[in-house]
Amino acid sequence: MAGVRTVVLVLCAGLVAVLLGGCGDDGEPRDATRAIADLLRQRSAAVRDGDEAAYLRTVDPQSGPYRQQQRTVFRNLDALPLAAWTLRLDDPAGATVPAAERTTADVRLTYRLRGYDTGDATADQRLEFVRRDSRWYVAGPAPGSRPQPWDQGPLTVVRGTHSLVLGAGHPEGRLRDIAAVADRAVPGVSAAWGGAWARRVVVLVPASQAAMGELLGAGPTAYAGVAAVTTGRHRDRTPADRVVVNPEAYDTLGTLGRRIVLTHETVHVATRADTSPATPLWLSEGFADWVAFRATGRDPRQGAPELARAVAAGRLPRSLPADADFTRPAGGDGDRVAEAYGEAWLAARMVADEWTPDRLVALYRAVGGAESREQAVGPALRAELGVDLGEFTARWRTYLEREVG
Repeated sequence: MAGVRTVVLVLCAGLVAVLLGGCGDDGEPRDATRAIADLLRQRSAAVRDGDEAAYLRTVDPQSGPYRQQQRTVFRNLDALPLAAWTLRLDDPAGATVPAAERTTADVRLTYRLRGYDTGDATADQRLEFVRRDSRWYVAGPAPGSRPQPWDQGPLTVVRGTHSLVLGAGHPEGRLRDIAAVADRAVPGVSAAWGGAWARRVVVLVPASQAAMGELLGAGPTAYAGVAAVTTGRHRDRTPADRVVVNPEAYDTLGTLGRRIVLTHETVHVATRADTSPATPLWLSEGFADWVAFRATGRDPRQGAPELARAVAAGRLPRSLPADADFTRPAGGDGDRVAEAYGEAWLAARMVADEWTPDRLVALYRAVGGAESREQAVGPALRAELGVDLGEFTARWRTYLEREVG
């Protein structure tokens, strides 16, 4: 981490008094706020400099297990190729100050991984601070604060040719296998998409499905049956996405399934800068599946069996899948979700087959560049494919009947 040269701490001076519940004549709350700001500055500098002793000096000496856990956190961070690391107080108005000289505050972390991120990654945590003998310390996370990968135990870092895999609770060999699959995915995605993206992918492998839920701010079963997800889909010209693997679901897949999953998620990383709220899920998920499936030799009946059964039973969809179709309702089964993914895949596949792969990429970029959903799909279809939405949908339904009927 010697390459980290600057740490920027931003504190909104106009909100200083709010952080600690107002400022009296003696200025003590203002002094405390400045002390906490300085504490975060010291903590950031310690990470930047690789100084474990200085880092631990920011931790409450009476925090017991938390202090020991922070030793592990520091060593995890020291193993990462950090190019930037910034801590700052965020949302001071949300902080509280109990009488026991203990407060909670929202802290924003901004960081970048050298060689992998083309922009900053951000993370928010709510931390507890305590004052002992006129000095402030970090006392631990506040209840409900979302952990980061380095907070979940000893981290193993594996560098692939095109990937960086961060795993907790897994043997190095298993992580190297995941890196090998990701390394294979990146060139295929680049060949299909082109564009200015990092051409590298960061993969997080938490210890369990429940740990994955913690990382993503969800419950322990929220991602049951989901092999991987990508953080952040909407447009950001300097993206720093992460692919998060559910080890329990991923392990149920064979070699081909793992390749399809990681290629699909890598597409979302590559297309992030051209994906916006205007992009319907049928296009973003369909394009990702088109890239993931196109070199596998899987035909539509093999790749979309749920859709094939639905069409064979006379349930030919009348319209392209809505965004809600890609989320399984509470207590529901996954058949409709699987059908929606198949429908989306074949919509993208149809464009590549009946127009060209280049037209498919152009359509994706045109839709993502629109100001709103209403101004996106119809105009982009006319501009890139020469059809309106009704004509496109009719051709798609005919394509479904031919390919899976």
